[in-house]
Amino acid sequence: MQSRPKDFLALGIIAMLVQACGNEESQTSATSSADHSEQKVYEWKMITSWPKNLPALGTSPEYFAEIVEQMSAGRMKIRVYGANELVGGLEVFDAVRQGVAEIGHSGAYYWQGKIPATPFFSSIPFGMTSYEQNAWLRYGGGDKLWKDLYAPFNLIPVRGGNTGTQMFGWFNKEIDSLADLRGLKMRIPSLGGEVFRRAGGVPVTMQVSEVFTALQTGALDATEFVSPYNDLAAGYHTVAKYYYYPGWHEPGSTLETIFNKQRFEALPADLQAILLAAAEVMNQTLLDELMAKNNEALKSLVQEHGVEIRRLPDDVLVELRRLSTEVVLELATADEATRVIYESWNNFRSGVMNYNRIAEEALIEARTLHTPN
Repeated sequence: MQSRPKDFLALGIIAMLVQACGNEESQTSATSSADHSEQKVYEWKMITSWPKNLPALGTSPEYFAEIVEQMSAGRMKIRVYGANELVGGLEVFDAVRQGVAEIGHSGAYYWQGKIPATPFFSSIPFGMTSYEQNAWLRYGGGDKLWKDLYAPFNLIPVRGGNTGTQMFGWFNKEIDSLADLRGLKMRIPSLGGEVFRRAGGVPVTMQVSEVFTALQTGALDATEFVSPYNDLAAGYHTVAKYYYYPGWHEPGSTLETIFNKQRFEALPADLQAILLAAAEVMNQTLLDELMAKNNEALKSLVQEHGVEIRRLPDDVLVELRRLSTEVVLELATADEATRVIYESWNNFRSGVMNYNRIAEEALIEARTLHTPN
């Protein structure tokens, strides 16, 4: 059949339209690729108070950095520095505030000399457990109080992990009575250190990287740190014989992730959200890792290294609790901000303690009941 001229014209118009559409799609694809490749890449620094490869505390910031890079499709890259690699472990607060690094990972109670209320955002002797502390921060108003407290210092704080209930620490002397604490030089920071001082001991604030040598040389008689998983890695069992519990001084220590406020707020909204989400993942992951690993580390300390596990005598714990109440009530009068924070913390603690008496505490007690004969 013979083609008509108008058929050729129609086919030509269709071909031109198809080609035009194809060109437009190619141009759109090329533009999208160009836009993606031209997105700004942020290269930030994160400094910590912990030795670089310390399990959980030292490795969790590395995990945080990996999550951020993956979630941001490479738009944010974070280099993590351990204690003393960029700044000292007890210099994190000031370094992030001044912009030496954009992010820090540490413990809020280290900054009590600058801001009296900071221990409430870390751990209080005979205070809240990890789950209670997390609940206060997230749902009890603690987060807002924390952010308001740090705002004048150009910092934004968020939860960055929790150690759970710690061990009291490592000693080369048995503790049979309160008198045995007198004159002991112990690395124990913050309010726990003040309670220890009032009990007759000599508290020492020292960054983690220096503790082993101080114990080894006798500059320290004892030290607290975290719990079996971290303590085994730190090697304290090679320079101290007795391992005491319970960790009355730090029943559930929150670790903090702090951001330089000015630089954080200059980020695109999606990167801000990614950083906060990654910090939440780190918060839970660090606690989970310690809970999972502490038992096997404790077995290793006892069975392979001959460490002697000791419980503090009841009369010692009773006196330490009395002194702790005294110290915390004194702290609450430091200034108006501290008073407000203490009231929020104490009210929440009273409530969860009331509930936990018939919940977790009752369950733990029931689990230890002996079967009647």
